[in-house]
Amino acid sequence: MEHENSDPMNTLQIQAINSFKTGMNCAQAVLTTFSDKYKIDKNLALGLSCGFGAGMGRLQEICGAVTGSFMVIGAHSSEKCPDNKDKKEMSYSLIQEFDKQFTRIHGSTNCSKLLQVDLRTPEGQKAFNENKLSAEVCEKCIADSVSIIESLL
Repeated sequence: MEHENSDPMNTLQIQAINSFKTGMNCAQAVLTTFSDKYKIDKNLALGLSCGFGAGMGRLQEICGAVTGSFMVIGAHSSEKCPDNKDKKEMSYSLIQEFDKQFTRIHGSTNCSKLLQVDLRTPEGQKAFNENKLSAEVCEKCIADSVSIIESLL
């Protein structure tokens, strides 16, 4: 899985990856990167997204970088649209486009498919660490999520 392009990472991508490296989960890293732009209290952002890492509570469903991005899209739509119906429609449309772009790059938005290990087992966690999947997969998903958000919004 390649990073979306060979361009050097931008400031927001680096910020998100540094947040991830210092203990935030993937969803927190993406959401807090955009918290200032969308006037979301950083502590609230950390709390709201704390359960979404590792594919939502380590269930390895939708990638946390993706769900963090969906939260950013919701914040963007809320800022742009006063009516809830319009907020939802804008969010749905942007989420579908995000999903299409992320899947084009990574082949899936499913954490289990992206990592190919079961994080709910000691063996899976050991394989995750030994194979440096945090850097090899998660950081790329975070960087590409930030890049897609920037291109869409």
